[in-house]
Amino acid sequence: MEKTTQEIVKEIINLQIGRDTDQEINLKSNLATDLNADSLDAVEIIMEIEDAFNIEIPDEIAEKIETFEDILDYLDEVL
Repeated sequence: MEKTTQEIVKEIINLQIGRDTDQEINLKSNLATDLNADSLDAVEIIMEIEDAFNIEIPDEIAEKIETFEDILDYLDEVL
């Protein structure tokens, strides 16, 4: 069975910040304050998402991404 966009992004975030890949992430979870991702983690998360979906996220968009939902909303627009 193919993974959903949400499952792929959740797995990327969990791997980058060192959490178990099956741990839940709330849509409103803030990468920095709720998930303790530092700026390097955030950059690595964006890079992994770009690789996973074969897209390029412009810097001005990447800088505005704060939550899990922000990522999913952007992916909904471009995929």
